[in-house]
Amino acid sequence: MARRAETIELAVLGLLHEGPMHGYELRKRLNLMLGWGRVLSYGSLYPTLKKMLRGNLIEEAATTVTPVTRRPRIVYQLTEAGQDEFERLMMEVGPTAWEDDNFDIRFAFFSRTDMEIRLRVLEGRRTRLQERLERVQSQLSMTQKEVDRYAMELQRHGVESVEREVRWLSDLINAERSGEQNRVDTSAITDPGADTTSNGQQATSEVK
Repeated sequence: MARRAETIELAVLGLLHEGPMHGYELRKRLNLMLGWGRVLSYGSLYPTLKKMLRGNLIEEAATTVTPVTRRPRIVYQLTEAGQDEFERLMMEVGPTAWEDDNFDIRFAFFSRTDMEIRLRVLEGRRTRLQERLERVQSQLSMTQKEVDRYAMELQRHGVESVEREVRWLSDLINAERSGEQNRVDTSAITDPGADTTSNGQQATSEVK
C-alpha cells in the first residue's frame, strides 16, 4: 500500500510539473497513465494529496466552481520543494525505478530526463524481466505435468507477455543508442566541413 502511494505521489508531481490541475483532472489523467486495470479512486488520491500538502510538495493555487454542480474544486500546483523532489526522483536509477508500477510512471515522464538516465532505467527493467522470465520458464518446465491445461495456458500467457516486453525494451534501448550515435556522427561530419570552408576561403584570398 505504501509503495502504491509513492507511485501516485510521483505521478502527481509529474502531472503538476506540466501545470496546475484540480483533483478531478488529476484523477482522470492518472487513470489514463495507470491503465484500465488499475483504476484510481478518490479514496486513494486525496490522502496522497493531503500528505503532499503537509510535506510542502504541493500547494492550493485556487478554487474553481463547476458550472453544473456549483461545487468548489481546489486547484493544486507544485511548490519549489515539489519541483526539486520530482527532479530528484526522476534522476534515481536504483531497483525501485524499474519495478512494475513505478516503471510505468517513470516512462510516462521520460522526456524530462536525459538519455543516460533513460538507458539505465530501460536496461535495469530489461534485466529484471529477463531474470523473471528465466525463473518462470524453469518453474513451467518443472510443473507442466502437475497442472491442468488451463493453468498451463495461464502460465504460458504470462511468459509470452514478459517476452513481448523484453523485445519492446530492447527496441527502445537500440533506438536510444542509435540516436546518440547519430548525434556523434553529425558532429564529426560538421567540424571537418567547417575547416574545409575556412581553408577554401583563405586559398581564394591568396590567389587574388
